[in-house]
This record gives sequence, C-alpha cells and structure tokens, in this order.
Amino acid sequence: MNGGAERQTGTPAGAGRTTAPSGRRATAVPALCAALALALALLPAVAGAADRADDGPRTLQLSRKEAGKGGSITVTGRGWRPKALLTLLICGQNMIGGTNSCANGDGRAVTTDAHGAFRRSLPVAEPPKPCPCVVHVATVTGEPDAADAAFKVAGHPVAPLPDERTGGRLTVLAPPRLTGSSGLLTWFGAPPQRELTVTVGNVGSVPAKDPVFAVGTAHGVLAPEWEEQQWRGTVPAGKKAEVRLPVELAAGAHGDYLVSLKYGDKVLVEQPWGVGRPWGVTLFWVLLCLVIPTAVFRIGMAIVDRVRPRRTARTATAQRTTPAGGSAALPWFTPDTAPSTTTSTERPTSKGSA
Repeated sequence: MNGGAERQTGTPAGAGRTTAPSGRRATAVPALCAALALALALLPAVAGAADRADDGPRTLQLSRKEAGKGGSITVTGRGWRPKALLTLLICGQNMIGGTNSCANGDGRAVTTDAHGAFRRSLPVAEPPKPCPCVVHVATVTGEPDAADAAFKVAGHPVAPLPDERTGGRLTVLAPPRLTGSSGLLTWFGAPPQRELTVTVGNVGSVPAKDPVFAVGTAHGVLAPEWEEQQWRGTVPAGKKAEVRLPVELAAGAHGDYLVSLKYGDKVLVEQPWGVGRPWGVTLFWVLLCLVIPTAVFRIGMAIVDRVRPRRTARTATAQRTTPAGGSAALPWFTPDTAPSTTTSTERPTSKGSA
C-alpha cells in the first residue's frame, strides 16, 4: 500500500517536474521575440548615433594658414552631409560681398564620403578683393550649408573691412511684381510710374535695419541708370519682409524697359516692363499740324484784305450822284435825241401802188 501510495504520489510529482520547464519556455519565447524586435528597431538609431559620434561636429581645417600665389593648400573637413558636393573658394573681405569677392576661376569641387568627410588640394589665388581672406566651403545641392576658415594670401593687399550700414544679408524669396497702372496724364506724356514689390529674406546673423537698395531702369541695350532708395523697416535675422519701392521713368518714355533691384554689389532681381506709347502726344502734334496752317492762312487773308488798294475817286463820285430810284443814262444820247429808224413821217407805199 505504501509503495502504491508512493507510486501514485510520485507520478504527479514527476508530472509536475516535467510540465514546469515547458511553461517557462512558453513564456520566454514571446519575450525573446519582443527583445529582438526592439533591438532591430533601435539598430538604425544606434548606428546613426555611432556614426555621428565617430564623425563629430562639422570641422574645416587648412594645412597652412598662409601661402603665396601659385602655391597650394590642403583643405580637410569632417561632419558634413554624406555624398554632398562642395565648392572650395578663396575669398577676400571675409566674403562680405558674396562670391563676387572670391577667386571663382581657381575654385575646386569635392564630394564628401559616406561619413561626411573630405580632403582636397586647393591652389592659392589672389581674390578680386583685398584681405582679410577666408577659404569658403559651401554645398552645391541639397540643403544649403557653408563654413569659412581664415587664410592669408602672402603679398595680397590688406584693407579694412567695409562698413555694413544695414547689416544682414538679403536675398529674394519670391518673384518680383510691378504694381500700379497708367493714368490719363501718362497718355499725354506724363512720367510712367509703378511700384516694385519684392519679398526678401535675411540670411545673415544680424538684422537688416533700414536697408538701402538701388533701383535701376534700362531701355534696350543701354546700361541701367541707378537710383538709391532707402526702405524704412527692419528685416530680422532669419525672417522675411515685403519691400515696396517706387519706380519712375522719364516723361514721354515708351517701349521695353528692364527694372533692376540691387542690394550692395549684388543684383537681386530684374523685371521687364513694357510701356505703352503716349498716343495723346501724337494726337496733339497731328492737331497742331492742322491748326497752325489754318491759322496762318486766315492771318494771311486778313493781311491781304488790309493791304488791298481801295476803289478810285471817280467811281465813288458817280455812285454818289446816281439817283436812288432811276436808271443810269448812257453818256452819248438822251431819250429826246435818240435817232429814229426813218427820216420821213410818210408811210411807205406798198410795191406796185401809185
């Protein structure tokens, strides 16, 4: 009995020892799957963080801080966007005037590797503006990005940086518009007027306060005539604003014109403007050509009437002695002495009478 009890009691115990590991495995499998899924989900982020940690912040280094014309330097960069196309330029005046102050003809291009690093040799050239100079690296495509590194071109002139009266760097964000219309006076030769509307953005690090623009108008192949105009307002750094500037042409202007807007040394926009002919002026000249000959003719006729000789005195006396109601008598006979057709009072006899 005791042995049977032991066998009966041992069987459930053995069964309990057999089913316990199966329950733990059933619980561990879903947990393991969840952990693997979480690891796979976090893998790109961890890899990206590792890459960023390896690359570090964006840097720009030069092999030499000073070199003369004809030499070369090596530019090294890290932390840039992978597979990005970059341009390398030597610029004067700390590139205040944009790429117009750079030696564009001697620039170089380079593509970053998969980690955003690059290494490129750059020939030393004298920029069109005096130093202080910088090596300017900027992206060509994609999101704009740029960095500068101080560099000295041996033998190149050095001059103080120009004063930035307004600060900031303005660029055009939308196509320009010419608003307004011509009135009746413009049809008769008054100066045509319009308003140039431009949306500009400040891509600099300081606000642009009361910026001074130059508005130019050109007719045909002639060079534009510039006129400075100050816009009252402030464009904060990283913000945009709508600028409205008046444009006026000379009196009687007509034809195809080109309106340009310049900020500093950079032309921001160019907008064509077709000006209609002032037909009122043409009508005026046509009427003038008709009125003047008519007036001259009338004046000439009046002068002729004034200088024409008057009638003779004899004719005037005869007109005064003529009776009012009578007829004028002929000078060589009178009614009483008028000659008769026959001299005899006898009637003529007919032929054959005695």
